[in-house]
Amino acid sequence: MNEMKPKTGMIAGLANPTRFLTLVGRVLPFMIAITLVLFAVGLYLSLTSEGDYQQGNTVRIMYIHVPAAWLSMMCYMVMAAAALGTLVWRHPLADVAHKAAAPIGAAFTFLALLTGSLWGKPMWGAWWVWDARLTSVFILFLMYLGIIALNRAVDEPQRAARLSAILILVGVINIPIIKFSVDWWNTLHQPASVIRLDGPTIDPVFLWPLAFMALAYTFAFFTMHLVAMRNEIYRRRVAAMRRIAASRAEAARPQRKER
Repeated sequence: MNEMKPKTGMIAGLANPTRFLTLVGRVLPFMIAITLVLFAVGLYLSLTSEGDYQQGNTVRIMYIHVPAAWLSMMCYMVMAAAALGTLVWRHPLADVAHKAAAPIGAAFTFLALLTGSLWGKPMWGAWWVWDARLTSVFILFLMYLGIIALNRAVDEPQRAARLSAILILVGVINIPIIKFSVDWWNTLHQPASVIRLDGPTIDPVFLWPLAFMALAYTFAFFTMHLVAMRNEIYRRRVAAMRRIAASRAEAARPQRKER
């Protein structure tokens, strides 16, 4: 029984917004520094690496497109975990986490769609085709926009958190469709060449720049997510203070009339 107390205290401590803000203040400078270093190395390798024998320098779009596509899905899974925290464990910061992540995920998904279109034109001869991968990623983008709109449309924070958490969990079904669409259907996208059970099939000349850019995108996401969560906590505190001030002013009005 004694061993459980420290764990409970640690979880309660992480759930405390004030302690979370303190942690963010300590971690954020290191996260920013690591993100900048990874982007510097990743961009250098991306710009100095060899071009593909078929695609030429157009292959460099991969270093922006592929990490953005990965992060669009990873961000949604982070939101799904936070949605479970909202509905099941009722963690105080869970709804803050998935609300803060939604605009970031939408930005990554839009970047993936945009760079994919720029890459698809010289490779496929078309800016857009309605194949399974592109369509499912576009649906993911619409899911992000719907979650953002729902959070803004509902004024009550707790009700908005529950509704958006349900919508997020319903949309999780789209993630495996995006991942395995190239295996389930005949699409223009090539099968997975990096994350495979038998190891990557991509040449190391392209793999290393892609790996550094993927790490840079990942650290950028978590950095922006921490900043967005901090801003959301501050926003809610300001809104709470305004409500308290408004209620006090409303309560003071009858007293002034009596005088």
